[in-house]
Amino acid sequence: MAAIDPVPTVAASTGWFTRSLDSDLLYSFRSSPVVVVSAAVLVIIVLAALLAPFVAPQDPFDPASLNLMDGKTPPFAKNQFTGNSYLLGTDDQGRDVLSVILYGLRISLLVGFASVLLSASLGIALGLVAGYRGGALDSVIMRIADVQLTFPAILVALMIFGIVKGFLPPTEHERAALTVLILSIGLSAWPQYARTVRGVTMVERHKDYVQAARIIGLNPAVIMVRHVLPNVIGPVLVIATLGLALAIIAEATLSFLGVGVPPTKPSLGTLIRVGQEYIASGEWWILLYPSLTLLALSLAVNLLGDWLRDALNPKLR
Repeated sequence: MAAIDPVPTVAASTGWFTRSLDSDLLYSFRSSPVVVVSAAVLVIIVLAALLAPFVAPQDPFDPASLNLMDGKTPPFAKNQFTGNSYLLGTDDQGRDVLSVILYGLRISLLVGFASVLLSASLGIALGLVAGYRGGALDSVIMRIADVQLTFPAILVALMIFGIVKGFLPPTEHERAALTVLILSIGLSAWPQYARTVRGVTMVERHKDYVQAARIIGLNPAVIMVRHVLPNVIGPVLVIATLGLALAIIAEATLSFLGVGVPPTKPSLGTLIRVGQEYIASGEWWILLYPSLTLLALSLAVNLLGDWLRDALNPKLR
């Protein structure tokens, strides 16, 4: 018996890889220098946050590694008392600003991704049910979404934050602050997902493949998850990408207002709030560098979201 020639398998895998490289989405990505730079900036920021314990010059949350004599040291300058120098300077507690930013990024990204996951999951579920079922259930879900959309998202997040913390004992406030913050931002953003998913679902439920699934007796939940859901992923990805930037900014806003994460685990918003207290006394670097980091992160995510929206829109192809 002749041996089986492995060439067709290699050729098939090579063809799949070549088709992936030649896809319209990847071509659109490679042909836009702004998008490539934005993706590179986002990857660098995320990697720096994930590797903070290994790349940060200092552990800003370890009191043993801090020296108050190093406080308010300007960037690229030696401290007159200790002789130590820091790339981005130090804050009032002697913490290296670069290290604090890297650790603060971990908190901001965690809140951003977790809140987007929560809001997307809730919005997709409610949107699928409302669009597929219709009737009174659809009206109730959409009217709740309409009422919530009449208020600014940050105001809704503040209200949810206050209500949830009101049910917790004072001793648990600091420990549960991060979880409460994620819930607040996540629950304030679900209507956008629900409205988009509902609109797509109402179109898809009248198509032949959904009618065929009903005829053969598939459960409505199976139809929604297995057949309708894949068709709403594209718009949801666009909203989630843009929502990530909004969630990060919302976290920074809440932390800046003093109702976000505790000072013992500062995020970018907390660092900006602390830094603005020293801008008048000349310690500009404490405010400038966390602000620039937040700006770069939100701008990179927004630019990627705009590109993804245009790339997935068939009318613009």
